[in-house]
Amino acid sequence: MTFGPGSLSFRVVTYSTLWAIVALVVIATLISALYRDAEERGFRSLLTAHLYSIVTAVSVADDGSLQGAPELYDLKFVQPGSGWYWAVEPVSPGLEGGFRSPSMTQAIPAPPVSDVPFDSEFQRRYQTVAPTGERIDVLENDFILDAENRIARFRVMGNRSELEQQISLFERQLYTYLALFGAGMIAINAAAILLGLRPLDQVRNALSQVREGTAKKLDGRFPSEIAPLASETNALIENNRRIVERARTQVGNLAHSLKTPVAVLLNEGRALGGDKGRLITEQASSMQQQVEHYLQRARIAAQRDSVVFRTPTRELLERIVRVFKKLHPDLDIGYAAPGEELVFAGEREDLEEIVGNLLENAVKWSSGTVRVSLSPREDGGAGWIEIRIEDDGPGIPEDKAREAIKRGKRLDETKPGTGLGLAIVSDLVREYGGEIALERSELGGLKARVRLQAAG
Repeated sequence: MTFGPGSLSFRVVTYSTLWAIVALVVIATLISALYRDAEERGFRSLLTAHLYSIVTAVSVADDGSLQGAPELYDLKFVQPGSGWYWAVEPVSPGLEGGFRSPSMTQAIPAPPVSDVPFDSEFQRRYQTVAPTGERIDVLENDFILDAENRIARFRVMGNRSELEQQISLFERQLYTYLALFGAGMIAINAAAILLGLRPLDQVRNALSQVREGTAKKLDGRFPSEIAPLASETNALIENNRRIVERARTQVGNLAHSLKTPVAVLLNEGRALGGDKGRLITEQASSMQQQVEHYLQRARIAAQRDSVVFRTPTRELLERIVRVFKKLHPDLDIGYAAPGEELVFAGEREDLEEIVGNLLENAVKWSSGTVRVSLSPREDGGAGWIEIRIEDDGPGIPEDKAREAIKRGKRLDETKPGTGLGLAIVSDLVREYGGEIALERSELGGLKARVRLQAAG
């Protein structure tokens, strides 16, 4: 299956891949945001739970000092510089003392209340930097500890940098797993699409066989979505075949209907004799040539673009060369061809007409040597057949080569003929999408080089 920017498979795989990437990015962003929100809520809840644990362990002694044995059963509050701290500080006048966690080896200043005010529950949250450099979140609350309304300030601090590292680790793992999952999903999706579109390859191959002439219709079992297309295509092929057959029948009928009147004119011209008889004979003969010429062109135009025929070339050229050798035993007519068989994408009669006219022209002008060669050619990925017919005659000047292939144009009136041979060849070659060139031969005369499309 062709997989390029202009192919259906490329478009489907590209669009599905883009959608998968967008979907995975959205999913990754959503999961990351949800995880961050859950971690931060858990982080805040943990600080709140630690705060209330300390509050329940602190009271005011009779002498007005803070008393109690607050302790949080977490090693982080014991390790110095861990980023996890707590502290109890007196606020009301006459209240003395205070406590701090073993991990808090230096005082951590708090912003002024004017900058970060307390909320309605006498709490405030803010971020600051610990002496060891890590970012910390602080939960601060003022509590009334006794009947005299003496107030102490409780602070619990958590390592924000640690939280961010944990979230970053989760995001890296999430993105890695989603990337692996996405790559696998895209690969499986692409394989499924390509396998799903394989029946289109069957249709293309079947059409190629019809075009090359190796099959007359689309054969094979196709999925229900493609089967109607194959049926319609087969109906179209059959309809085209009927049109071609009808056109060829009509062309043949026309040729037969004109053959008798033209023959009568030729006989009458010969019988009449004299200048008038010669004139009638020449015009009737020209009419006969023109009718055959244009009937042949009509036949080719009717069959082109419908069903392509296949004609093996090597045996056909060998047979034509043998015939000309028998007709002209005094000439040295050589033939060269490759070992492999080359198949012409056209009818046998047309190839015979092309080679026969060119070889007849070469024999007519040759001084003694004629060469016919056949070889394959490649151009733009397409296969071509090249036929070269050379002679050692006078040749044609370059400025006269184009004139030679014009209909009815004769460069030398002393030689017999109507001047239609090269014109017929040129028309046939063009109808098949080929090329013809008249060049100087290495033998000294004319080299006619014809390139025709090969059947696949």
